[in-house]
Amino acid sequence: MDSTSWGQEDRSASGRAGDRRDRDGDGRARSARPRDGDGRARSARPRDELGRPLPYGARGVPRQPEGVVRPPLESVAEAQRLLDEGKPFHAHEVFEDAWKSGPEEERELWRGLAQLAVGLTHTARGNTTGGARLLRRGAGSAEEWAAGAGESRPYGIDLGGVVAWARELAAEVEREDGVPVDAGARAPRLRAGARGQGS
Repeated sequence: MDSTSWGQEDRSASGRAGDRRDRDGDGRARSARPRDGDGRARSARPRDELGRPLPYGARGVPRQPEGVVRPPLESVAEAQRLLDEGKPFHAHEVFEDAWKSGPEEERELWRGLAQLAVGLTHTARGNTTGGARLLRRGAGSAEEWAAGAGESRPYGIDLGGVVAWARELAAEVEREDGVPVDAGARAPRLRAGARGQGS
């Protein structure tokens, strides 16, 4: 029997037996991931405008702060700004904050908008299957919320226009199979009349 079998275990830098996950590929101890105020792991890796991780030390785009409670009109304006800049991943984080901090009766609205932003993120990355699925799911959620709430323009959002945009984009990316879209050029108009209709 060799010296690493029975009774002798691999020990990490901390001296714990058998915990190889605390070490990186070179055998050095890894540092703990940064945590947010609620204790959730927060990646320190820089990210690009579509939320893809970049190598450590690379210059990424500023991260959207998480857990920000904004008035609904401010959430819509901030998300639109990020969508127009070609940052749908970051816009999804704004919608997610509204979804988590808003009233229970609006959760499905904000969740649907977050799904639309993630769908646009995936189509911009060239993931047509996932992108089309999320665009349709988000459109369905927003449409269902509007029907249940009896409201088609919450906070000035043109839900009918946004739903139509999502379904058209889903069909287009499926036809073009794998061709990434320009996220900024294809961003939806959350409010009718602001720039062109995302075409």
